[in-house]
Amino acid sequence: MALSLKLCAAIFLLLMVSQVSSQQCLPSSIDIQQTNSGKMAGALDTVFQVTVTNRCRCTVKNVYLHSDGFSSSTPVDPKIFRRAGSGYLVGNGRRIPSSKSVTFQYAWDHYSKMTPASLQAEC
Repeated sequence: MALSLKLCAAIFLLLMVSQVSSQQCLPSSIDIQQTNSGKMAGALDTVFQVTVTNRCRCTVKNVYLHSDGFSSSTPVDPKIFRRAGSGYLVGNGRRIPSSKSVTFQYAWDHYSKMTPASLQAEC
């Protein structure tokens, strides 16, 4: 009887741990979409719109992106997207709820590849 109770408790704990670990958000849960807005900044630079969406079921914060060589000929609001260390901080590090997005625009003669680098999840 005591053995079966311990076994049930162990199984219950295992299920709890696996459920918590499945709720963890990875950088791959951040979706980055870039579109050509059809607008020009000056004569040469295309205006791109970037939408960073949280696809995790948990709220995330401190979302950082990699974007080697990023530049913009028009100002980007630093509260929305700014250089921070070796990456770029999205939304000033504020929380992004599940399925919500942060959007900004930049202008350059070509699009800049952006990939999720890191985040903190609040599950």
